[in-house]
Amino acid sequence: MATAMPRIKVCDVSDCAYNNQKICHAMAITVGDSHPTCDTYTNSSQKAGVSEISGSVGACKVDSCKFNQSLECSAPDIQVTIHQDHACCKTYTER
Repeated sequence: MATAMPRIKVCDVSDCAYNNQKICHAMAITVGDSHPTCDTYTNSSQKAGVSEISGSVGACKVDSCKFNQSLECSAPDIQVTIHQDHACCKTYTER
């Protein structure tokens, strides 16, 4: 089990308030319940987060992901992309 939160390597969801030039500036995100959605996604033209940091994964609630260990993400880093109409963890890999 990793002892550091995995970083968000790239975020392709340009309309999210935390996204600035494909970098997530939320301190930590939560990845959804039964689907790997980014629950922290906020559609806004107003920018949010902390500009000096690159976001991390605080929690993952997707039991079917091989990187989920006790609701924590064990991937070295993740990518977030747009899937249909929602922000989604592209790193999700079914067990």
